[in-house]
Amino acid sequence: MSIQFERQIKKGVLEMLVLHAIREAPMYGYQLIQTLKESSDNFFLLKEGTLYPILYRLEENGFAISQWMTPKDGKAPKKFYQITAAGKKELERQLALWSDFSATVDTMITSTREENL
Repeated sequence: MSIQFERQIKKGVLEMLVLHAIREAPMYGYQLIQTLKESSDNFFLLKEGTLYPILYRLEENGFAISQWMTPKDGKAPKKFYQITAAGKKELERQLALWSDFSATVDTMITSTREENL
């Protein structure tokens, strides 16, 4: 897979994955990076420069809100992000679109492969 193709695919789903992660629980930036890394078996290795513009855009669009909180471990306060009601609706819309998109691509590839056998 070309690096550019891989980047474009990842870029297209990151907002959906971030919304999905903060739907489960409020998270701060580094925690989100680690969650996406671990849950994807190291496929999604985000840098702060990739994640924070997504978070800012989600806030700007009303899909997430942030709040400074002290983590349970008692360390320094961190900016936690959580999904809003509008964000939940947007996530459902994106998940439905992703489902349709991936099913259509799979169907097209499968039928093309079968024709070439």
